[in-house]
Amino acid sequence: MLQTKPPTVVDLSWDSGLAFTARDGAHAWVLDGRNQAGPSPVVALAAALAGCMSIDLVAILTKGRHAVRAMSTHLVGGRADDDPRRFLRMELRFTLDTDAASDQIQRAIDLSREKYCSVWHSLREDIELVTSFTTET
Repeated sequence: MLQTKPPTVVDLSWDSGLAFTARDGAHAWVLDGRNQAGPSPVVALAAALAGCMSIDLVAILTKGRHAVRAMSTHLVGGRADDDPRRFLRMELRFTLDTDAASDQIQRAIDLSREKYCSVWHSLREDIELVTSFTTET
C-alpha cells in the first residue's frame, strides 16, 4: 500500500495590525507583515529554506559517519523591486566545523538541492540559488 505524507496544516489568527499567530498543532509563532512582532512571511520563507537545507546537510553528513561539530548558515535573498517583490536570487553560505572533506560537503549540498529540500522544491524554478561553504578547523 502506498503511504502518503499527511498534509501540512497551518492555521492563522489575526492579532492586530499586520500580525498573525500561526499554529500547526504543536507550535505557535507570530508572522508580522511589518517584521516587528515576528518575522514577515518573506523572512519566514527565507528561514525555512535555510533551515531545510541546513537540516539536510547535517543529516546527510552524519549519516555518512562524518562528525559535524558546529554549523551556521547565512542567507541573503535578492528580491524584485516591483510587486510582488518575489525572490529572484538566494545565496546560502554554510560554515561547518566537520571532518568531512570538501567534496563530501558539496555532495551533501547538491543532494539537498536536487532531491531532499522540500522547501526549495516548493519554490518557483526560476529563482537562482547560489550555495557555498567554509570549514573551520
